[in-house]
Amino acid sequence: MFSYAPPLARLIEELSKLPTVGPKTAQRLAFHMLSMAPEDAEALAEAILEARRRIRNCSVCANITEADPCELCTNAQRDHAVICVVEGPRDVAAMERTREFKGVYHVLLGAISPLDGVGPDDLRIAELLRRLGDETVREVIIATNPRVEGEATALYLSRVIKPLGVKVTRIAHGLPVGGDLEYADEITLARALEGRREL
Repeated sequence: MFSYAPPLARLIEELSKLPTVGPKTAQRLAFHMLSMAPEDAEALAEAILEARRRIRNCSVCANITEADPCELCTNAQRDHAVICVVEGPRDVAAMERTREFKGVYHVLLGAISPLDGVGPDDLRIAELLRRLGDETVREVIIATNPRVEGEATALYLSRVIKPLGVKVTRIAHGLPVGGDLEYADEITLARALEGRREL
């Protein structure tokens, strides 16, 4: 049976550990990397190593950053009285792309998922509650993903934050712009009805 040389086999194996990269894609990527100019391959390897060395979580919000605290937490132009709670750093990037949110963030680094053994103590909820302790925060926007784990996390956060006297809101969920009603599932339509607003 044919097998690749050990260094190539190892490269394919490591690449297949990446999310959404199956064996065939890993093989394609590995062969592409072998055909790269040596300086390009070295630049790619160095970029990966440098990112691993220099990127860390912000000590305030847990977003990924090089400087600690991050530029969002230290930005005086942002409204520090409004905190948007998200599951991961990619969610911060998505919110920032809208150019609508002017507050600060808190990254939980996950969502409550009993089936996966993830409970409230495994997330950065205690750090969030500490941030709310100084009484300067007037609103917490919960922007967890609209799936079972995100909903469970949102309900838990609402239950622990409301007694502190802080306003708790949840981002709306519903139909995507350009979507057709006939293709929407029942849960999405129900959420769209719940989140309706007056015109």
